[in-house]
Amino acid sequence: MFVVALTGGIGSGKSTATKIFASFGVPIVDLDIISHELTRAGGLLIPALKETFGKEFIKHDGSLNREKMRHLVFSNPQSRLQLEEILHPAIHANALLKLAHNKYATYQILVIPLLVKTSPYLKNINRVLVVDSEESAQINRTMKRSGFTEQEVRNIMGAQMSRDERLAFADDVIKNEGDFDDLHKKIAHLHKKYINTCIVDD
Repeated sequence: MFVVALTGGIGSGKSTATKIFASFGVPIVDLDIISHELTRAGGLLIPALKETFGKEFIKHDGSLNREKMRHLVFSNPQSRLQLEEILHPAIHANALLKLAHNKYATYQILVIPLLVKTSPYLKNINRVLVVDSEESAQINRTMKRSGFTEQEVRNIMGAQMSRDERLAFADDVIKNEGDFDDLHKKIAHLHKKYINTCIVDD
């Protein structure tokens, strides 16, 4: 089971890169998607979140109020730790099940927004791929995509691993500095590399 961890700062282009890998038939396990599944209406973690943070953090439809929670955790470190204690174990367990389900694929992508050197996922990862982008591009993309203010984006970036740390941690780097076609070509090249690596390893 060959697993490539795909990571990068907010607004770096992870989502677009992930879609390109998926278009080549590569199985994708995305921790953000798992998080949304666990915190949507009827999600497994909604009762614990409601009990810990209060019903005001749950929307009328029964899903987590992500915007309200985001504001809380960026202003209150203790709340952030409480949230992580609820989310991370469940996300990890779910991700491992999905990885195991894809074990016969030539390789698969594990999308991890916040990969750190103490991550429990490292024992399951063969290579780390960083999607890298200039800070200004990250900010502009995120503001346009999510409607965040510049300060909100900078707050999120400040809570993530620094760009230099990510690059030092990487086995492979994709510079997302051009258009979609440029990114597609770079990923197509990596896709062939990973397939060849898996064939050699087998």
